[in-house]
Amino acid sequence: MAASESSTRPIVVVTEGGPHIWAIVNAITDRLGPVSVILEAPESKKRLLLGRARRQGWVSAIGQLGTMVLTRLGKRFLAGHAERLIAEEKLATEPRQGQAIIHVPSANGPECLKEIVGIKPGVVLLAGCRMLSKDTLAKMPCPVLNYHAGIAPKYRGMNGGYWALASGDQGNFGTTVHLVDAGVDTGGVLKQVRGKPETGDTIASYALRQAAFSRDICVEAVGNALAGRLETIDPDLPSKQWYHPTIWFYLWTGLTKRVW
Repeated sequence: MAASESSTRPIVVVTEGGPHIWAIVNAITDRLGPVSVILEAPESKKRLLLGRARRQGWVSAIGQLGTMVLTRLGKRFLAGHAERLIAEEKLATEPRQGQAIIHVPSANGPECLKEIVGIKPGVVLLAGCRMLSKDTLAKMPCPVLNYHAGIAPKYRGMNGGYWALASGDQGNFGTTVHLVDAGVDTGGVLKQVRGKPETGDTIASYALRQAAFSRDICVEAVGNALAGRLETIDPDLPSKQWYHPTIWFYLWTGLTKRVW
């Protein structure tokens, strides 16, 4: 769908940002027209850790933090691989000149909702941001979609691509665009696509790899929402929520299965 074929109603993407998200935003802009990006502030590491400790216990929370730190370090050491991936896939991973960016403290806060209501969009796409509460969703003036880096509902939550590979389920290394409800990636599935990692890909680059083969389904889902043609599909898969791997699981799986 070209920009001239899309609805004149605005498009909003709500995100915490990141190169893989900008690749998707720029793809939508190229094919459907301008996008207003609402950029939320990152959640503090302390609050994130406390929240995970409440839900899963301190041992798991600290183990997950270890993997997150290692992944961050890995991105620095593997920057050359990411640069090659970006070049090969022709990903535009930075905000373009003139890109409308609105800063808010939280995707689930009143400031974000106020901005969306003021823009009067035809669709809101969530991509790597905090979950929205049931009350916030009820006040949205348009359909709300989510880009999820995993095949839902089998790999809901965090690191869906990694968990598919770590589980020996390479055929479900993929992504989903779905309607948003109050659950964790539980809304009706609109689009899915599967791909495969390449040599040198790790948990630090899976998001970029997935974004590269997911641009089309994001454009299609947003375009369908603007045209009032949202239709869900049944993936016929079991449902499970996943979290960040602990550092000990990550290292063991890397050494024994070569899934990094």
